[in-house]
This record gives sequence, C-alpha cells and structure tokens, in this order.
Amino acid sequence: MADVFVSYARADKARVAPLVAAIEAKGWSVWWDPEIAPGREFDDEIDGELQAAKSVLVVWTPTSVASRWVRGEARDAAERGILVPVRLDQARLPIDVRALHTTDLDDLHEDASAPCVQECLNALATMIARTQIVQSAKTGAASVAAPAAESKRFSICVLPFTNMSGDPEQEYFSDGITEDIITDLSKISALRVIARNSAFIYKGKNVDVPKIAREMKVTHVLEGSVRKAGGRVRISAQLIEAESNGHVWAERYDRDASDIFALQDEISQAIVKALKLRLLPEEKKAIERRGTESADAHNLYLMARQTYITSQYMNARSSEAIVRLCARATEIDPRYAQAWALKAIGYRRLREVRGGKSADGMAAAERALTLDADLAEAHAVKAQILLADGDADAAAVEVARALELDSESYEINRSAGRLSYQFKRYADAIRYYEKAVKLMDADVNSAMMLISCYTALDDADGIRRSAQLAYQRAETILTHDESNSDVTAYSAYALAAMGEGERTKARMERTLLIDPDNFNIRYNFACALNVYLKDTDAALEMLQSVFATITDAFLPYAKADPDLASLHDDPRYQAMIAVAEVRLAAVMG
Repeated sequence: MADVFVSYARADKARVAPLVAAIEAKGWSVWWDPEIAPGREFDDEIDGELQAAKSVLVVWTPTSVASRWVRGEARDAAERGILVPVRLDQARLPIDVRALHTTDLDDLHEDASAPCVQECLNALATMIARTQIVQSAKTGAASVAAPAAESKRFSICVLPFTNMSGDPEQEYFSDGITEDIITDLSKISALRVIARNSAFIYKGKNVDVPKIAREMKVTHVLEGSVRKAGGRVRISAQLIEAESNGHVWAERYDRDASDIFALQDEISQAIVKALKLRLLPEEKKAIERRGTESADAHNLYLMARQTYITSQYMNARSSEAIVRLCARATEIDPRYAQAWALKAIGYRRLREVRGGKSADGMAAAERALTLDADLAEAHAVKAQILLADGDADAAAVEVARALELDSESYEINRSAGRLSYQFKRYADAIRYYEKAVKLMDADVNSAMMLISCYTALDDADGIRRSAQLAYQRAETILTHDESNSDVTAYSAYALAAMGEGERTKARMERTLLIDPDNFNIRYNFACALNVYLKDTDAALEMLQSVFATITDAFLPYAKADPDLASLHDDPRYQAMIAVAEVRLAAVMG
C-alpha cells in the first residue's frame, strides 16, 4: 500500500518528478510510475493501487484535464475523501471538482521549500494521518468515525452479442455492435470495462455468468443478441449482477437499421441509469459522438474492420478488401475519419506485400487527421508509412502522439512495437507487442515478433511462452483454414523456436508446395532456419528468392531483423542486399 497515489498525464512526467521527490523526502511511499510486467492486467493493478492508497494526489494540467483516466481517478478519490488536487498552468478544472480547494503550483520551479509545495505536503500529511486513523478504527485499534463511506466501484464485461440472423456472414455486424458498446462504456470514467480481446474469449461458448464474473473480476456482465434482416435490426440485451446472478436491466429493441446509432446510445444510457452512475457532460458527448451519421457507411466500415481483425498482416487479398470497403464508405461519407484511417492501414499492408509508392496510404492517413486530429489510429498508421519511407524520427513523433491519445489501442501498440523493434529497443518492443496480443486474439504476427524480441534478449522463458502462444493461435486458425500458407509459416517458425526441428521442416516442405512464390513465408522460414535450426546455408538459399522480390517497405525491416544479424558479415548476404537495393532504386525511379 502506497501512502500517496499520484494521478497525472504521462506527458507531464518531467514536471511531476520534482513534486514526487519532495513527497518521498518526507518518508512517504509513492505509486506514480508503474513498471507492470508483461501479461499482467494493467487496469486491475492501477485500480488495486488506487483503492489501497492512503491519499491520492491529482496533478491537473491542460493535458491531464483531457484524460478520462485522470478524471476517473480524481472522482474516485473525491468520493472516498482522500483527494489532494494541485494545478499547473492554470488548467481549467473539471466541473465536478471545482468546489474542492486546489493548490496552484506554478511557483514550484523544482524548489521543495516553495510555499505552494509546503501547502501540498501539509494537505497530504493530514490526509495520510486521517486514513491511518480510519484504518485503525476498522481493525478495532481505535474508535474514530470514518469519513464518507467508499462508493462501490462497478466493472463490466460485455460478452460478444450472438448473431441470430441465421447467416454467418452477418457475424461482422453483431461483433461490431459489441465493440461499439464496449467503446462507448469505456468512455465512462466511473466504470471499469473489460477489453474487447478478453471479452471475446467467450465468443461461441456457453455462458456461465458467475464464472465469467469471477474470471474477469467484474461486478456485472452484459449479454445480448442481434438479428439483422430486411432493413430491420432487433437487439436483445440484459445486464446481470454477478453476485446474485440477477437481472438488473433487460430490454428488446426492434428498429430500422438506419437507427442503429440511436439504439446503441440508448443501451449505453440504460446501463448508466441501471448502475446509478454519474455521467459527466463531456462523457455523454463522447458516447454520442460518432465518426459518421450514415448507417450505410458505418456498415461498410464494420465489414472492413472485421476483415482487418480476422486476417493476417501480409495477406494481399484481405488488404485489398479493406481498401475497397473503406473507399465505398468514404464515398458515402467523405468526412468519416475512421474509415479513412482504416483505408490507410489497408494501403500500408498492400505496400509491404507488393511495394510501390506510399502516396495513397499517406493521403488517406492525412485525410483522416484533417477530419480528426486526435484520431490515434491515424497517427499510428502514418507512423508506419513514415517508417517504411525511412523517416524514423517523424515516425517516432507520430507513435508518441498516438500513445498519448490512446495507449489501449491494438493498432497503436502494434505501431509502437514495430518502431521499437527497428530501433533495436527490444524490451520496449516486448512491452508493446505483449499489449497487442492481449488486445487482439486473432493476431499471430505480434506473437511471432515477441519470439524474435525475446530471442534477441536471450530470454529462454519468454521465447517458450511466446512460441507456445503463436503456435496455439496459428493452430486455431488452421483448424478452420488449413490452406492458409501465411499462418502455416507462422506455426513452423513457432515450432522451430520450441525446438521441434523435424516438425518444422515437414511443415516448411508442405507449405512451399502449396504456395512456392510467397516471399513472406520464405522470409519466415529463412529466419527459423538461421536462428533455431542453425542451418546458415539453407537460410541463405531461402533468402535468394526473398530478396529477389522483397518490397521497398519490407527491406528496412529485414535489414534490422535480429534473426538475420548473424548473416550480416556473410558476403552472400551482403550481395543479396546490394542487388535488392539496386533493383528497388530503379523501380522507385
């Protein structure tokens, strides 16, 4: 248990550090800069530390005021009577905390003896002492009245809504509805919402609500079904309280498909009302804010997003489908920023497979940012395009902005992982890729990247865990699509990392018979041969055809890949790189 939990925006870390130093100089413990191990639940750990702290110091700045996380932590602390707010740069305070006395720290100047700092330290001392007395009273050590009772903190798992349309191809719509509701509820700072990836592990399984609630550590579970046919949408939903397994709220909606946005808003508002939560005005606006008012454009975007989620990184056909669907969505609504950003992702993927100019992808990303400068995914895909163009510094700026806007996004963590990997910052890459695999259950590529990162750091346990994860995910996909050569190549790489040499070779042979001209699978096989099977000659032979067709977007990645680092001094490898660079220079003009 920390004496002081510091709530602040990560962008303000350097300015908060002197204040933390002054607090620690008083002998108090501080929780403010967490190093959370890969695989641990970040939200759960923060919530646990917040609930256990004796006082909560909230540092209001123009940046932190815009953070729903900081606002939520401040609200929780205020309701429990342990909030100590301070302010920098005359930040405009959220409306629900303006009545509380807030210390201005603009005269801090890293001087711990400044009157404003002493005022803050005195307030913390009072709060810590009060909390200790209350805790003693609860354990029978003293008889002192406790402050206002803690408010119950709610948490929810939104289970994947069941597709009742009788058409498997409508699965994208029911999944999209579920994801939209998760996104809407996540905008409510007083409610902890289980991430999409964790919730979707229950897709297609029999529902045991008390068991799910225990596993997810939530107070409530939302389940429902969707039927879409003939221009009509029927959604049934019910909110269940985990402890009693009783229904808190249930409703059935039967509407025209064009009313889908209003319907989703009604569901979110009904859950807020059922849980008796306070919804801030800006949170209400955020829930009601949509990327488009066109149900048709949104439907096409959901199709494209489902394709993106279920397809693999280097698959050209799925990338083409994403571009086509988003192109149609943006024709219907040219101001649909999310569709422009996803279209840019499709173009970026195509470029890695087929090469060519980055103009189309960059134009789509820039269009998205013109429409919504705070769209994190647009910054993330722009970073990937810049990285492929060789502008790593500009890419780093875009990734940093994307992380600041939404550190819980799959695409953003993927971009941050890729950037860190090419900079050879493997520990950072691991952190981002670990987050990515948690956020997207169909993502095999990020698990593959983790194997390579852990190998670069000579972490045997990490290699084993990530290889098992990659293999399990690949096998799940191959159960339904056994001819998927890209995923088969991933499984072969994972088997090699697990020490299964014979099985790896057998899988390689079979895959090359099915798809002999796929440079991506040959590349992965070359990496496996070089690093895990220790067959340098076979790896170089495999790379001959890879570098003969490698794209300009993929070459910088290959040159930075630690799996091939041991080949860099080999004349045969150097010759292949030189020929590829000459060929690509001629193609690019």
